[in-house]
Amino acid sequence: WIGCSDSRVPANEIVGLPPGELFVHRNVANVVVHSDLNCLAVVQFAVEVLRVPHLIVCGHYGCGGVTAAWRQPPLGLMDHWLRHVEDVARKHRAELAAIADESRAVDRVCELNVLEQTVNVCRTDSVRDAWAGGQELSVPAWIYGMADGRLHDLGFAVTSTGEVEDAYEEALRTSMVSCGR
Repeated sequence: WIGCSDSRVPANEIVGLPPGELFVHRNVANVVVHSDLNCLAVVQFAVEVLRVPHLIVCGHYGCGGVTAAWRQPPLGLMDHWLRHVEDVARKHRAELAAIADESRAVDRVCELNVLEQTVNVCRTDSVRDAWAGGQELSVPAWIYGMADGRLHDLGFAVTSTGEVEDAYEEALRTSMVSCGR
């Protein structure tokens, strides 16, 4: 489980698993980037040592990190971290510009960020090597709705490198509709 550090999103409780049944990595806005050695080490340990069957990226609606990236107030060191989320918003600026309500736009950035970070997980050496070696491993993208207490599937779940791009494009087309946003 790669999720946001927001304490209102307790991974074990959300999926109904007791302590010790879910390996969790959390950071502000559930970012996965090639320069974050901590996250990469967690992914490597989960995939190569624990041999987890699912490597889930789960964000949440109303994410403070995503909101800060959207509004771009000066935050010092956090500005560098949130630039990854700003890049996601910039990549999808045409779609986001068409959303008049700011909270809906931020929620869409939350969804888009989860999808982008899930693709980043799929591009890690550990995941690519696992798939190349025949290891069964799925990488789904989920988002948690704190308002309704439900997990929403963003329509991206892949089990091989060859599925990533098509699944990403399909999730972009359907995630906003499927999550009722």
